[in-house]
Amino acid sequence: MARKKALTDLGDNELIEKLGEGKEEYFNLRFQLVTGELENHARIREVKKAIARLLTELRVREIEAAEALASAAEEVSGR
Repeated sequence: MARKKALTDLGDNELIEKLGEGKEEYFNLRFQLVTGELENHARIREVKKAIARLLTELRVREIEAAEALASAAEEVSGR
């Protein structure tokens, strides 16, 4: 997955798409683990961290949007 700098460069739709891909990969890795086909157990941890990074970036953007909306509403009501 991408680093923080690269995640900030992506659009919201791209982040959501990567999140879906990450969750699908995580599901497949868990399935392989249960069936005994998984060769690289460290990959599960890597994918979980990548999913967490994506979710964090989406949450940061959500908070920034809410703050921007609140400040805009404050300016309008302050007039």
